[in-house]
Amino acid sequence: MEYAELGSTGITVSRLCVGCMSYGQASEEFHRWTLNYPDTLEMIARARDHGITFFDTANVYSFGSSEEYLGRAVRDLQIPRDSIVLASKVYFNEGFLSREAILREIDGTLARLGTDYLDLYQIHRYDYTTPPEETMTALDCLVRAGKVRVIGASAMYGYQFHNLQILAEENGLARFSTMQNHYNLLYREDERELIPICRQYGVSLIPYSPLAGGHLSRKEWNSDSLRSSTDMVSRKKYDGARENDLEIIARVAGLAGKYGVSMTEIALAWLLHRGVTAPIVGATKPQHFDAAVRAVDLRLEDEDLRFLEEPYRAHEVVGAVSRNTSFR
Repeated sequence: MEYAELGSTGITVSRLCVGCMSYGQASEEFHRWTLNYPDTLEMIARARDHGITFFDTANVYSFGSSEEYLGRAVRDLQIPRDSIVLASKVYFNEGFLSREAILREIDGTLARLGTDYLDLYQIHRYDYTTPPEETMTALDCLVRAGKVRVIGASAMYGYQFHNLQILAEENGLARFSTMQNHYNLLYREDERELIPICRQYGVSLIPYSPLAGGHLSRKEWNSDSLRSSTDMVSRKKYDGARENDLEIIARVAGLAGKYGVSMTEIALAWLLHRGVTAPIVGATKPQHFDAAVRAVDLRLEDEDLRFLEEPYRAHEVVGAVSRNTSFR
C-alpha cells in the first residue's frame, strides 16, 4: 500500500479509503444491500490486512448504524486508534449545517464510533439556508475544541467551495483540507471548475463512487446483484447517460484485457493517475479490496489515459444540489 498526506494537514492516509456506506443495518428506507455486522467485521479486517488506514462514513448512513458498525469493528479488531484515520459527515440531518446541528451531530457521531475525536469531519452538501459564517465558525469551534482534527467538504459547485474557503481565510477559521466529490471515468464534470479550485488551495481529492456504482467493474450495464437491482440512487446517477457511458466502459474493458487486469484496477488507476489522493471504495466482498489494492501499483501510459477519456461527453450535474434536500 502507498500512503499520502491529506492536503497540508500532516495526516497520512492510505491511497485507498474504505467507503462505509456499504456497512450498516439494511432497510427498505435506506439501502437493502448493506452488510450486517459479521460481514462488516470481515471487510474491515481484510482492508487492514492490505494496509488500508482510511475509513469514511456519515451520520446518515443506515441511520447511524454504519458509524456504529465501524466503531465496533475497530474495537473488536483491537486496532489502535492512532493508526487509522476516521472520517464522517454532517448535513442530511435536522438543521442541516446550522451551529446547533453541527454541535449536536458531532457528539452523536463520536458516540456511535466510540471515539473522542474525529480525524476528518466533512460537510456532506452545501447548505442554502444557514449563513455560511455560522457553518464555518461552528466547524472551527470543533477543531479548536479537539473534537475534530481537520475539516473537509463534499459535492458542491465550484463557486460555493471557493467562497467558503475565502470566508475561512479572511476570518482566521479552519479551512477545508479535502473534497469528497463525485468523480470517475463516467462523471468528470468537476474537472471544469471544482477540481481546479481544489488544486489552487492544495485540497486533497477523495472522490466517492470511483467505480460509478459498479458500472466500471463489468462490461454489462446491469448485474444480478442485490445492489444493482435495488439501488435507485445509483440508477438516478447514471442511467441518464447510459449510451455514452457504455462507450467508455468498453474502453475500460479493452484496456483491462491489454494489461491482463480487472476493469476495477483500470478505473481506480485512472483516478490515481489524475491526482486523486484516495478514492473511496465501497467494497462488499473481500475480493473487491484485493482488486482495488492492485490498482495502486498499476501504471498507465499517457496514451492509455487519452484512450479512456476520449469518448466522454458533458453530463448533467449529479452530486451538487441546487437547494437543500434529503439524502434520498
